[in-house]
Amino acid sequence: MTEEKPKKSLLKRLQTKYIFIVRNEENFEVKFTIRASFASLGIIFGGLGVVLIVLITSLVAFTPLREYIPGYSDVNIRKDVLYLSFKADSLEQALQERSDYIRNIRRVLNDSVDVGDTTKVTQKDTASSKHNKTFTPPSHADSLLRTEVESQNPYNVSLNGGHDKSGSTLNDYFFFAPLKGIITNGFNPAGSHFGVDITSKENDAVKATLDGTVVLSTWTLATGNVIIIQHKDNIISVYEHNSVLMKKSGDHVQAGDVIAIVGNSGELTTGPHLHFELWYQGSPVNPIDYITF
Repeated sequence: MTEEKPKKSLLKRLQTKYIFIVRNEENFEVKFTIRASFASLGIIFGGLGVVLIVLITSLVAFTPLREYIPGYSDVNIRKDVLYLSFKADSLEQALQERSDYIRNIRRVLNDSVDVGDTTKVTQKDTASSKHNKTFTPPSHADSLLRTEVESQNPYNVSLNGGHDKSGSTLNDYFFFAPLKGIITNGFNPAGSHFGVDITSKENDAVKATLDGTVVLSTWTLATGNVIIIQHKDNIISVYEHNSVLMKKSGDHVQAGDVIAIVGNSGELTTGPHLHFELWYQGSPVNPIDYITF
């Protein structure tokens, strides 16, 4: 009677070593042999499987191959989307600025301002006329301020064309342009317009035309934020309708220094611009004759 061999436990079977022999089919020559247990083979193949999985995952995650897998997009699409988004935003802003510029130019050329959606009120863009304007009665504080400013008498109105009694002119002076822009209303002493109106981009800097000292830096009801500079040889320059004044009375400035920001202050204005006047020996002169704007 044949005795049954006791069954080995699973752990012992896994630890049992086996010999794997590879022979030549024709002459049975042994090519190589492998001595290993099932446990060691499992560890080897398991390690190789883990390495293979890591390599495949890395290849898919960090190379352009992942765009061929459903659910993944091109790696450059996000960059392109961000670039196009910034480009569209920049174009939209530039288009808005261009539209605002064209609208302002049309308003200046038509000498009108928009009120509401369809109504237009025609107003002269100067400091010389109060026709067709409805003004709110000034408050008590405004009246006191106007009285104080007018009592200072910063310049006289005489019309001798920019020449003093000795016959000298302003041709020997080099004037710095206070603002680069378009002249919308010229020098017209007969119409009580003693300067020029210059329109430009909103918030542009207004600069001093010559070295001098600020003799007035204040606000008036009609001309808004105004600054007046006394230069040598009794030359005075006036800058009106500013949004912000950068200098105060008594400050010394040099030609080209920023003294204010272009604005739309005061009742005698219909849009952002600078009303600039040049006075010599107590007389208004045409700034265009001496300055290139």
